[in-house]
Amino acid sequence: MIRGSIVALVTPMLPDGSVDDGALARLVDWHVEQGTDAVVSVGTTGESATLDEGEHCQAIARTVELAAGRIPVIAGTGANSTSEAITLTACAKRAGADACLLVTPYYNKPTQEGLYLHHKAVAEAVDVNQILYNVPGRTAVDMLPETVARLAEVPNIIGVKEATGELERIARIRELTGDDFAIYSGDDASAREAILRGADGDISVTANVAPDIMHRMCEAALAGDAAQAAELDSKVAALHQALFVQSNPIPVKWALAWMGMIDRGIRLPLTWLSPEAEPTVVQALQQAGITPSQA
Repeated sequence: MIRGSIVALVTPMLPDGSVDDGALARLVDWHVEQGTDAVVSVGTTGESATLDEGEHCQAIARTVELAAGRIPVIAGTGANSTSEAITLTACAKRAGADACLLVTPYYNKPTQEGLYLHHKAVAEAVDVNQILYNVPGRTAVDMLPETVARLAEVPNIIGVKEATGELERIARIRELTGDDFAIYSGDDASAREAILRGADGDISVTANVAPDIMHRMCEAALAGDAAQAAELDSKVAALHQALFVQSNPIPVKWALAWMGMIDRGIRLPLTWLSPEAEPTVVQALQQAGITPSQA
């Protein structure tokens, strides 16, 4: 089981919107050096919604190649079309991803039965470890703990990323699924407490810019050291909020560009961070001890 701080990695782009392979290599190396426990490639933060199928598969394959077995790679392969999710998941398996992360189908608002049948169909079609991803704020559909428990009975569905920030859900999912089913927080602001309550780690936006602190915070929380986890979390608490001052990944890509880690590239309909929001992000970065020259 993958545990700890799992970065929801940005997909670095050049100003024209093309994927920046050199920056991707730098980011993967940096996360290995900083102790990040795993990488999610082409999830929400990786702008999965605006990469076409070929780019999506290529980005996953390249991330696996760059990781070179040094760090696990979880591929974002969810879609609101079941057939498309199967295609992307099959691509990730061929590329050698360690697991796949599948968001609940967005926009078309399936029932709980529809969610169950969708994820079951993908799991049965592609024999690779799969992690469910519940983020109703993005998808307009909420996968209930009881549906997660039904899907946990499918052999290769091994965990869930629960991004509601509702801590009681962690305990409820754990109660319904048992200790062998991985539970990941998808909400940085509540991740420390989620881990202390039984989650196995955090699939994190903040880890893009503060990987060492997030790794050590998750490590402390997993060890039950609440005081140390709280001390570390306090350093990045402002980042947890500032990186969502506009839609993710707008602020985190701006922050990484400010740090000198990536170029100023993002795809429409997302736009670059507005000047009015910049001071909020800078203040949070500085509070975490991050400077433009750190890279």
